[in-house]
Amino acid sequence: MAGRRRWSTEEILDTAAELLRTGDTEPFSVRKLAAALGTDSSSLYRHFRNKTELLRAVADRTLAAAMDGYRPEGDWKQRITATALRLREAFGQHPQLAVVWGRYASGGAGSRLVMEEVLQALRASGLPDEEIPSRYHRIVILLAALIASEAGIGTLAPDEYEQGMEHFRVAVLGADPDQFPALAHFAREIRPLAADRRAAFDEILSGHLAQIEAAIR
Repeated sequence: MAGRRRWSTEEILDTAAELLRTGDTEPFSVRKLAAALGTDSSSLYRHFRNKTELLRAVADRTLAAAMDGYRPEGDWKQRITATALRLREAFGQHPQLAVVWGRYASGGAGSRLVMEEVLQALRASGLPDEEIPSRYHRIVILLAALIASEAGIGTLAPDEYEQGMEHFRVAVLGADPDQFPALAHFAREIRPLAADRRAAFDEILSGHLAQIEAAIR
């Protein structure tokens, strides 16, 4: 009887990324990945100690893919913005991993590429070295929050999305003006979280970088 095929780490990560990209609304699991590979879960634990470690590795590949072919251009703000948009696009294709990246970070080669570029851009801004680590930390927290928030919308099934929109309309348009006067006043202008995500992303990031620029001046 032929022995069971041994899958390489890269093949496992490729399959996991594809499952996350094309998967349905069922949660990702090591068992589901093992079934796609035609093996059992125990064989995958020879490569990764647990599901979190596996997802971190896939998330790091997403970071590495986002930075593939990247060449720094423009001033420091343009460099950080370009990096942010690359991350946004990459995690948009794997929204489940955006939360993993934000919660656990990855710590691999892809993560180091992102860290290096943001830190170099901040050094080019003229910030004193002692301020750069904290500025870097705030930028990454901001990006992780924005990307994870947007990705969360992307994981919803169409019926879940419509249900959420209906709840939003009821909550806003049906607000009692005596109890919620401000909400009732602005009800028809208030937009759901899913609206204008790209514009909001650009505006919030631009505003944060403008604050850094003002501090430098």
